[in-house]
Amino acid sequence: MGGGMTAGSQDVVVAIDGGNSKTDVLVVSRDGRVLGQSRGPGASPQNIGVDGSVQALEKLVLEALRGAGLPGERPFAIHTSAYLAGLDFPQEEAILHAALAARGWSDTLIVGNDTLALLRAGSSDGTGVAVVCGAGINGAGVSADGRQHRFPALGKISGDWGGGYRLGEEALWWAVRAEDGRGPGTALRAAVTAHFKASSVLEVVQRLHFEDLHSDSIHGLCPLLFAVAAGGDEVAQDVVDRFIEEVALLVSVILRRLELTGEAPEVILGGGVLTGVGAPVIAEIERRCLKVAPRASVQVVDVAPVVGAALFALDTIGASDTAKAALKAATKRV
Repeated sequence: MGGGMTAGSQDVVVAIDGGNSKTDVLVVSRDGRVLGQSRGPGASPQNIGVDGSVQALEKLVLEALRGAGLPGERPFAIHTSAYLAGLDFPQEEAILHAALAARGWSDTLIVGNDTLALLRAGSSDGTGVAVVCGAGINGAGVSADGRQHRFPALGKISGDWGGGYRLGEEALWWAVRAEDGRGPGTALRAAVTAHFKASSVLEVVQRLHFEDLHSDSIHGLCPLLFAVAAGGDEVAQDVVDRFIEEVALLVSVILRRLELTGEAPEVILGGGVLTGVGAPVIAEIERRCLKVAPRASVQVVDVAPVVGAALFALDTIGASDTAKAALKAATKRV
């Protein structure tokens, strides 16, 4: 890229993690210090188009640079590491890579799927298996020899089940049927009604239909589903059991495809849904994963996935292990 490196830009990297519901950006020094950060809405090109994604990302990058006290003069950094939801096929990665490279943020750029950033954030070296469950659900794995196994995350057409929005839909579906007599009684009926401060589930349906409630509000029923299940409701628990099986299935298939069942792989769970469920749900996922790979270690990620993007960036520029450890320590969730 023309123009050469600006003062200080050779000492920083830009890291991006863009999910379906939110986007995080970090500006990180070569020695692992977070100099600036920003957060905005989801910027997946699958949802808002490539041009919309690039514009949204640049706005957040400039905001993070201002927070770091760095000039907005291009190139901003030595390297950019951008991991986003919606990059499910190589051609999608290539299109976004070209669009971002044209913005001249840094001398080098790597673009990838956000599930890989989660894996790098939670694992010791970027290998193993990660399952992310936020608005959607996806899994990815990387073996020690660099082989990868991933799934497209396109919803029902690509075989997905179990994202936060879908779980919220299930909660509403069962609540509707409990109220109108087509299904069994369930505490979801009263819980959904109370959640929306409505007089009935039918009122909730009407408000969604006439767009007095935005459809995104269905996602908010996901935590309610797990809470009702934890209270002993059989209908809610059946949905949670299916979710547990789906997460374990993603892990199991990846472990088998990458021939990791006899190894001691790290299995990283993350995303808004998996970081919010109770310990019993995680314990059951772990039990099922260990049936496939008895020496696996299963853990919920304790840093934000954008830290994984930053670690990838530090890997790329040859930063020290001390710098990477400092970054993870400074960003660890309490």
